[in-house]
Amino acid sequence: MREILVTSALPYANGYIHLGHLVEYIQTDIWVRAMKAQGHQVTYVCADDAHGTAIMLKAEANGVTPEEQIASVKASHEADFSKFLINFDNYHSTHSEENKQFSELIYRRLNDAGHISTKDVEQLFDPEKQLFLADRFVKGTCPECDSPDQYGDNCEVCGTTYDATDLKDPHSTLSNATPVLKTSKHYFFDLPEFEQFLKDWTRSDNRLQTSVANKLQEWFEAGLASWDISRDAPYFGFQIPDTPSDEPDKYFYVWLDAPVGYMASFKNLCDKRAGTEQALDFDRYWAQENEHKTEVYHFIGKDIVYFHALFWPAMLAGSEYRTPTGVFAHGFLMVNGEKMSKSRGTFIKAETYAEHLHPEYLRYYFASKLSDKVEDINLDLEDFMQKVNSDLVGKVVNIASRSAGFLVKKYDGMLSEVCVESELLEDITKTGDEIAAAYENREFSRAMRLIMQCADKANEYIDAKKPWSLAKLEGTEQEVQDVCSVAINIFRQLMVYLAPVLPELTNNAKEFLNLDDLSFSSRNEWLLGHKINKFKPLMQRIEEKDIEAMVEDSKASLTQADAPAATDNSKPAAKDKASATAASTDAEQIDYIGIEDFAKVEMKVAHVLECNHVEGADKLLQFTLDVGEDKPRNVFSGIRKFYEPEQLINKKVICVTNLAPRKMKFGVSEGMVLSTGEPKTGLTIVTLPDACVVGDVLA
Repeated sequence: MREILVTSALPYANGYIHLGHLVEYIQTDIWVRAMKAQGHQVTYVCADDAHGTAIMLKAEANGVTPEEQIASVKASHEADFSKFLINFDNYHSTHSEENKQFSELIYRRLNDAGHISTKDVEQLFDPEKQLFLADRFVKGTCPECDSPDQYGDNCEVCGTTYDATDLKDPHSTLSNATPVLKTSKHYFFDLPEFEQFLKDWTRSDNRLQTSVANKLQEWFEAGLASWDISRDAPYFGFQIPDTPSDEPDKYFYVWLDAPVGYMASFKNLCDKRAGTEQALDFDRYWAQENEHKTEVYHFIGKDIVYFHALFWPAMLAGSEYRTPTGVFAHGFLMVNGEKMSKSRGTFIKAETYAEHLHPEYLRYYFASKLSDKVEDINLDLEDFMQKVNSDLVGKVVNIASRSAGFLVKKYDGMLSEVCVESELLEDITKTGDEIAAAYENREFSRAMRLIMQCADKANEYIDAKKPWSLAKLEGTEQEVQDVCSVAINIFRQLMVYLAPVLPELTNNAKEFLNLDDLSFSSRNEWLLGHKINKFKPLMQRIEEKDIEAMVEDSKASLTQADAPAATDNSKPAAKDKASATAASTDAEQIDYIGIEDFAKVEMKVAHVLECNHVEGADKLLQFTLDVGEDKPRNVFSGIRKFYEPEQLINKKVICVTNLAPRKMKFGVSEGMVLSTGEPKTGLTIVTLPDACVVGDVLA
């Protein structure tokens, strides 16, 4: 059993979580769950990054203290992460006593070892706000390519990094004032002293992806510079200790104490668990001599590689702590092939998404796109809908919904005592080894492809055996049970493989399968002579209207603050008044029925087992429908003009089941399939989500 500590980058305590953030936390959570499922001891910690000028200014604008500001945001972040099933073992804050202690300890060790120096620095100062300007609060023209409106640390057009003082025509983003140069004493960490260590570290033990190591080589060639780790008051953060008493207070730059937050959050968890069976030893994970006994991994975005793969390991090595086993970077999120856009409604908050769509849809879609490469991923909303509906509902859940009904109705939920397709099941079981390796290597898209290949094999098997046709024949009871038992066993394997991605679906599947364990090792034990429970809908299809509503709400949620307050008016608006009149007029023309009349009609969920042309009939299609009874029903429907039979096979439709049987030239019709539209211009069969249970009565 491996002992592993995992972290995600700390979200800044200055705003909400959006889908771009969730790429990382979903990626990390899937990896953690997969490694836990394989029997390893994995601890996942994170925290809010709670310091800096931006938070101080935000609190000031909101009329609250910085402490109140970060507490409110932390609660919001934790609520969003919970919605998306991100399962931290501990979620802390960098504004904590543990973080203060470790930041001071690391600084003092670096200082004692001679790695800290001071020098006077000319900085841009906002004369109106009376504070030194962090790089991100200065904008101007890039000194390299002359692109306007660039921030004070790097150009988003040509990629050049520079000092804010190098900008042409700079202005403060806080007051729009022209900043002035002002001198201040600053504290520096001597990063160049660690150049050879970092060159070796970044190229050893597969700590970094190759593309990341290659990018860092460019920085080595350009030459490392000492790192400014101090900021002037006013600043929300920790004071640098041991500074001269006759000098102004100095504060740790947020990027010094932010990564220390990984250690602080873990220490907080160690203290919480002290004396319990889940106790953790902080030094076992962070002491330098234990570097090869435990593993520490950081999941981050590609934009903060510089801090995590240069500054952070150098700080740790210089202060006699172990360095990370690996730093895994990912790319940015695009939506519909472009950067997230507020005006297009594709800058989507986690909260807004969760109001319209199930979070597990997004977890699966991200998993299907993520690899071990540092590549941007694209959330194509049309592809998102089709992929989730096809893979999860149409393939995976469909296996259970197609098979469970026969077993529950005819065999009291009992699976066969033997597996009649052991070769097929062994093949899918062995695929688990490849899937486990793909998870560990962060090749989630490969894992999802392998899983869906297994699902395809199951559906091909069911289609070939046709248990719905077998059930019509005499003496095939055992064969029907055997076929459906194989299908349920494959469904169980798929739930094992998908558990890291879809934990909620897996828990619901456990109840249906009557199982307590769906760990990776459990896949080696097939379900023989096992009793399952009645199948209940496990997942609904995504509807286009839900995506459209999410996009519209995203546009609204990001402009609400600027929108004028609604006017209180006792009279309805003209549009509302007209609508009310129209509704009243329509109501007067309706020939109402009573509830007792409606209750006379019995409508059930029906599964289309077969659909065929009717020889000699130009308008009819013949359906064989499973409506949850002992035998299927034969139903004729006059929709041949609008459908080919293969379009309707395996669909879930609505059947009126208490119509008197009607004898026709071509046979007896035992019900009615519901459709909408006009017979002359076009009829559309009303179809239901695959998760609807066959035989259920519509009400």
